[in-house]
Amino acid sequence: MTEFTGVKQPDFDTMTSKHTEAARRLEELAQALHSELRSAGLDTSPAARLRQLAGRVTTQAEDLRRRQKLVHELQRQRITFGRSTPAGSFLEMPDGLEAAKGLLDGTLAGRVALKAADGDSTALAELEKYASRGGDAEFVKTFLGTLGAQGLTRLPGSLAAQLRDARAHGDAKRVAQLSSGGGKALRMLSAALARGTDPKNPAYVGAGFLQQLVQQGRAQHKTGGTTYSGYQAQALIWRAHDGKPPYSKEFMETVGRDVIVYEHEERKDEWAASRDSLGRFFAGTQLPIIDLAGALGLGTLLRPETHARAPGAKAQSSLIDDLFHAAKSSREASHALLNHTPPGWKESVLDYLLTTRWKAALHTKDHAPFNDLLVTATTGQDATSQKLAADMTKILSTEIRGAFGKADSGNLEIRNRDIFDRYTALSYPLARAISANIDELSRLYLNHATFGQVKPQDMSYALLLATSNDAGFEALIRAQTEHMRAALDTVPPVGLNASNAERLGFTKADVKRFDLNENGRVDRTDVMQFLTDRTVEEASPFNHIVESRRQVLIAQGLDDKKADEALKTMVSDAIGLLPMPGSKQVGALAIGAFGEMLGNGYDKLAGATHREIARHVARQMSERGPSLDTIHQSLADNRLGVERLTEQMLSSAMLNKGMLDGLDLQDNSFASGTPPMIKPFSEMTPQEYSQFLAWTRKIGRGSELLDHFSGTFRRTSEVDDYLDLQIPSSNGDGK
Repeated sequence: MTEFTGVKQPDFDTMTSKHTEAARRLEELAQALHSELRSAGLDTSPAARLRQLAGRVTTQAEDLRRRQKLVHELQRQRITFGRSTPAGSFLEMPDGLEAAKGLLDGTLAGRVALKAADGDSTALAELEKYASRGGDAEFVKTFLGTLGAQGLTRLPGSLAAQLRDARAHGDAKRVAQLSSGGGKALRMLSAALARGTDPKNPAYVGAGFLQQLVQQGRAQHKTGGTTYSGYQAQALIWRAHDGKPPYSKEFMETVGRDVIVYEHEERKDEWAASRDSLGRFFAGTQLPIIDLAGALGLGTLLRPETHARAPGAKAQSSLIDDLFHAAKSSREASHALLNHTPPGWKESVLDYLLTTRWKAALHTKDHAPFNDLLVTATTGQDATSQKLAADMTKILSTEIRGAFGKADSGNLEIRNRDIFDRYTALSYPLARAISANIDELSRLYLNHATFGQVKPQDMSYALLLATSNDAGFEALIRAQTEHMRAALDTVPPVGLNASNAERLGFTKADVKRFDLNENGRVDRTDVMQFLTDRTVEEASPFNHIVESRRQVLIAQGLDDKKADEALKTMVSDAIGLLPMPGSKQVGALAIGAFGEMLGNGYDKLAGATHREIARHVARQMSERGPSLDTIHQSLADNRLGVERLTEQMLSSAMLNKGMLDGLDLQDNSFASGTPPMIKPFSEMTPQEYSQFLAWTRKIGRGSELLDHFSGTFRRTSEVDDYLDLQIPSSNGDGK
């Protein structure tokens, strides 16, 4: 607990009584004095001061009475701790009333939970009364202290055993009560456990409790004739977690890591046997340790509503799956679990989970917790996230490579369907990991760099798996779109020189670097060269993403010409239209064209993720009414979609950098006013917007940039080389 005061109960009662009496008498004295002074025509301020004193004493008396009531209740419940000294027997009383209330309620809730663990059918309903106290630190500490690691482990075990018994006897009412009450109890336990095992939380109960959880987790328990490991029962608590607050890295370092080692120790001989020829013939399946609900055939009866598709549905989770669910809400926790090599192991936990254990993970088909954990762990911009993203990319690239080969047509084919199907479940988290490190994709292919241990060819095979997932392909395209928008934003504006550099957010050194023809200012020729360089560079990663998608669709026997709906949506919403938030300068025409679209908090998105920017832009575009781009309806494949998206980005960049300023706008429907200015995009019709794009291509030299982009984007020879393919040229295939 926090701070305690030692009191003798009889003396405390006497003090409370006398304090109350003193307050009453002071108030009476103040009233009498006020009356006498007033009658005598004297100053009544002494009476007022006495009344203030009476008020303070009254407040103190009320506080003492509340404490007295709590002391009596604590003693009645035998919750207080006595201490004998030569001066007499003292009771420990928390100094804060909330702490005392937490001590009382936490102890009572812990006792009720222990009753529930003993099979008391009424205890679950009683325990539910304390659910609202879960955020109180003193309550949580006392609750976990009373329940103990053993009680915490026994409770889910008892609930599972009782549910199995109720089902066996066909007692539907009892099943419903236990399922509902049990689920609520598990959620309460999980939230309390997350708080109580986090050193940063005021409810922290100490490292010793974590060690006790490990001891109880590895121990064998027995309830109603059912024997199970403690971790099988604790897993039900982890699976009930709603992420608030998240489990700490310390929990994962002590308990989480041990759970993974524990399953490995329990299953390694069996898994090794399943891989030899005899084992494959008779068994062949690598089985994980199933949590207690799955082991007892309870399906989803003890799952939170968000996980239960149907009450009692046939579903199994391993205790590792449940651990992943608990870890996925915190990047620190996910890193603590995955970025670790246990003593005596030759592979990291991440490597082990993706290779040695992966066949066991396929048994339950419960992939969501692991996928969510991988996304959490690999999509941050910190060094550990990037390391794990690189490690996962390398591992999965190595594992998936044997699935592919070259067909007689020269295209990709799937030669080993088992390998491909085995890792399909990981395609989305892999795509998210690569998307979060999209700059590394460019560096790999443009500079032949490395990303951790990942080389360009490794990334090419990883992209086959990543782009095979529809949502994964969308994530990669969105990430590369924002990467290109950011790259185009680095291009200097027309008219930049030494005199205006500081005002526009540049330095004189920048001017010298950008002034390629050394005429003292950045002109259209300079800007065009920088736009061309950036355009060609950004075409390469787009090429690898889209061609990988095309090849893996061909290999699966799917229509490689079908444009993905997500890409169609990006084009129709004109995701590439606006400049990057926080752009240093907007050209004269751009100020009118972008209009209010650059307001409404747009600049505040500077530094935001590509998803945040994309959502903001899509929302603004949808709020304006009809889409500005109708040509997307004729898109036949992803190449056309990306080229359409690129045209929007290039037009936006040229407009923003002043490349279109001063060009002839006469007789163009997308311009208005005297002198003519480009209309705000929010006021353009789809036809006017299409005419603007056509004018940019023709008059603004946009066609040159698009040609440079397409020249790299549609040249697939580098992709073919990395995948050991030689695809014959044919008319209209873009090669």
